[in-house]
Amino acid sequence: MKKTRGMLLLVAMAIQFSALGSAYAAGPTYMHTGGRTTQPVGHYEFCQRVAGECRQMTRKGAPVELTRKLWATIVNINNSVNSKVKPRTDMANYGVDEYWAYPENGYGDCEDYALEKRRELMDAGVPAGNLLMTVARQPNGDGHAVLTVRTSLGEFILDNLETKVLSWTDTDYTYLKRQSDQNSGVWVTINDGRSDAVASVR
Repeated sequence: MKKTRGMLLLVAMAIQFSALGSAYAAGPTYMHTGGRTTQPVGHYEFCQRVAGECRQMTRKGAPVELTRKLWATIVNINNSVNSKVKPRTDMANYGVDEYWAYPENGYGDCEDYALEKRRELMDAGVPAGNLLMTVARQPNGDGHAVLTVRTSLGEFILDNLETKVLSWTDTDYTYLKRQSDQNSGVWVTINDGRSDAVASVR
């Protein structure tokens, strides 16, 4: 059983390494960000409880170098969090409509998955300025939160609704706003060229 699981993991890694090669061939792509915008209410309240989350200051610098080792770490953390956290709405989990938190009890919704991936990647040595909580709109109009990882080969999305780590341009989302890469307590607009919609994730 362990051997089979190991083989499946190797196959999954091979597929993801192939995606990394495609990103390299296509050249890095980055979201077009604009000026300061409103911080999602859920993130603001989260920062009141976990103060350090909004005090990470970074100087404008180059995206993190995307090595094969780091890519493997990103893929492993994405898979691990998606597997160990079970989906549950904030209302069912906390009794409120919107509550951003680390999924300490093993349950969470989209932003909770993203927060946990961010925490684990920071623990792995990725700078906070390259790990950005991001609000998007799904094709059906629903709001969604993901984690954007800024790298030397472009920006990639870690998503609880997608098993693969994809370049942001390969997703079906319309990106609306995200954390500033210089101040984790500040959010900036995104213009991905597809919509000027307003985020519905608060």
